[in-house]
Amino acid sequence: MFAAAFTIPGGNFQDSESIGLPIFGRKKAFITFIVSDAISLFSSSTFVLMFLGVLTSRYGEDDFLKSLPKKLMVGLCALFVSIAAMMIAFCATIAIMFDGRLSVIFPVCFLASIPVSLFMKLQFPLLVEIFNSTYVEYSI
Repeated sequence: MFAAAFTIPGGNFQDSESIGLPIFGRKKAFITFIVSDAISLFSSSTFVLMFLGVLTSRYGEDDFLKSLPKKLMVGLCALFVSIAAMMIAFCATIAIMFDGRLSVIFPVCFLASIPVSLFMKLQFPLLVEIFNSTYVEYSI
């Protein structure tokens, strides 16, 4: 995924005063691609580090009450952001490559978003449950 930041869609100019610059560098879809790819990189690094923090925890009582739920919530939120940014980067690349042919762009982006949407829909209740069990006080 992140090799895409270095092997950009469309390639680079090879034989002009703009040598090395991206061919599609002035298109809005290209800027969207670069920004969403960077967001996906940063957020995926965050969720990997948070989940590693969960794995390397001492598993003490205090860890289970505050530290681990916080790490898990931050990790899940970063995972959701990373997946969403990855899908935006994918759709921006499709928009660049198919240059306005909406009859191709919309179906491809829609079909690609189905598994991602299902994953987020299935995992979001876990995030809400962790938040409620950590920060919401229940009275009996």
